Amino acid sequence: MARFTTLYSGSAGNSSVIEDNGRYILVDMGKSCRQTQNALKQLGLLPASLAGVLVTHEHSDHIGGLAIFLKYYPVPVYGSAPTLRYLKAHRLVPPGAKLIEIDGRTEEIGGFSVQSFETSHDSAACRGYRITTPSGGIACVATDLGYVSDEVMANLLLADVVALESNYDEDMLMTGPYPYQLKTRIASPMGHLSNSDCAMTLACLAQNGCRKFTLCHLSEENNTPALALESARSALTAAGVDPETCCIEAAARHAVSRVYEF
Repeated sequence: MARFTTLYSGSAGNSSVIEDNGRYILVDMGKSCRQTQNALKQLGLLPASLAGVLVTHEHSDHIGGLAIFLKYYPVPVYGSAPTLRYLKAHRLVPPGAKLIEIDGRTEEIGGFSVQSFETSHDSAACRGYRITTPSGGIACVATDLGYVSDEVMANLLLADVVALESNYDEDMLMTGPYPYQLKTRIASPMGHLSNSDCAMTLACLAQNGCRKFTLCHLSEENNTPALALESARSALTAAGVDPETCCIEAAARHAVSRVYEF
């Protein structure tokens, strides 16, 4: 049996964990080494059992704690080639860190099979991940994307657990205090995913059998967990899926979220 949860999720930092029989992989590490260690300790996970860190992209809310963590625990770091080059060139990882480009193939990492897929975001080369655990379960993580492409959907389909961005409520964003330029960036195809776009994607995934979802990267200024969950449940109902047959969690911003077994 495998487990999935987020250690924390939002503009202040993002990190997810996929664990199977004590061995685990992290996706991103946006908060400090100490905060990440404390979250792992809550789950009973030892740093020595970490097989590697998958990096989605180079923005600080996804790699802010990585450099210090790697000084203590020099595990391999996986990501797109442009992202890894950026981390190295800007000294965001220690000298000599083991950086492994993962695009275009399935990578075996500590018994996990990992496939990356492209997501549309204003970064060097953002990626999401489809992870098959040693026990055969599949978890997918896509936390920063302006829209759900065919490639993204193909990778999310038939997963057991999907963690998908539900960043903003359209009305809150457009009527909120952000400058117009920032609003248009967020809502652009290279920005973030809205509640409604996330919800429509979840409905399609649920129609194809997925029943466990985590809504990730909620904006503190332009969203609320209640709005994100309401949007998801309404879309499920409209698609003929009873929301009560699904487990849907809005990831906590500063704490470990619900743990899904799969």
